[in-house]
Amino acid sequence: MKAVKILLLFAATLMAADFAFAQTWTQTSATNQAWFAVASSADGNKLVAAAAGNNFGPGPIYTSTNSGAMWTLTKAPSNTWASVASSADGSRLVAVADVVTGNNFGPGPIYTSTNSGVDWISNNVPEENWDFVASSADGNKLVAVASNGGIYTSTNSGINWTPNNVPDNLWTSVASSADGNKLVAVFIAGNGGGIYTSTNAGGDWMASADAPNSPWFFVASSADGNKLAAVAAESSVALIPIYTSTNSGINWTQSGSTSQRWSSIASSSDGTKLVAVVGKNGSVGAIYTSTDSGNNWNSNSVPTTNWVCVASSADGNKLVALANNFTSIGGIWTSQSISSPQLNIVPLTDILTLSWIIPSTNFVLQQSFDLTSWWDVTNVPVLNLTNLQNQVTLSPSNTSGFYRLKTP
Repeated sequence: MKAVKILLLFAATLMAADFAFAQTWTQTSATNQAWFAVASSADGNKLVAAAAGNNFGPGPIYTSTNSGAMWTLTKAPSNTWASVASSADGSRLVAVADVVTGNNFGPGPIYTSTNSGVDWISNNVPEENWDFVASSADGNKLVAVASNGGIYTSTNSGINWTPNNVPDNLWTSVASSADGNKLVAVFIAGNGGGIYTSTNAGGDWMASADAPNSPWFFVASSADGNKLAAVAAESSVALIPIYTSTNSGINWTQSGSTSQRWSSIASSSDGTKLVAVVGKNGSVGAIYTSTDSGNNWNSNSVPTTNWVCVASSADGNKLVALANNFTSIGGIWTSQSISSPQLNIVPLTDILTLSWIIPSTNFVLQQSFDLTSWWDVTNVPVLNLTNLQNQVTLSPSNTSGFYRLKTP
């Protein structure tokens, strides 16, 4: 097979957008709620947001199919929802809740949906103070952590749950790789806390000896589970910056962020784009973004408020953030930027595979032999659920070729 040449070209109207990442945020039409949890499909079109309710009373779950432009109230029962998660295509959803009686948190339910939130069913799970849930890209593997107990996993979309062999802790957050095999969970213990990781879908867990003793509150993972980012709750001693890992939690490095009362963080599928919000313990702050895996951070032009949760599309270009003043006033904000996807090529003996992160903006794969005439490649991209990349497999030709991604 002769050498295959590759070229990335984009419409000129998109080039200027490539220099900024999520600088413009817009409040959506979502009703005022005490919003608490949000999740996104890989393309950022389907969103699910859950509220804890007024003063942490029962609240609803809403979904959107157009990146937050419009929201629909689902038939999920009102609960003190603590976390939601979504499959890559947005069809399979899972939500966990605490039950609040007076000022006390008690065991709550886990609900799942297989039709993008149209219908919900309660799962037969042990009574726990569920605090967070994460999902594999296909929605089959789920992991949930409890704030007064342990970690549970499911391999059949929440029909059955298995307790994992981990110490009882005040687990606050958990993240999953796209295939559901690499997991990371964080907990708080007084002014400190720890980070645990698993490489076999929760079968075994190991404490990260290199992680600082901090009250970890939220954690995010790249699709392959190699790049991690964690934010800590405020300790009584000092505010804490964001920490990142590039080797699945074996080692951790302080990022270039400032020390803030961080409340949530999200990652693109390749781990290069991060977004973090400030709002822990009722504090007010801003939204920060990074395009270099956390080395540098920029503050975004948003209202200073109680930002409580953030989610990202796979390419990191569509973001959604929740505001909540912990009574009844809150809002949902979204941001969209357009940047050039990286087109990857793997030439083998009898096939040629081209791939790119599933985009939040439509791109069409095109081919040319002379860089003058271009035509669309008709092969339908297949989503690889292990890395959240679109893949097209072609038969090799006897001539050199050029390929590009272009907006239709």
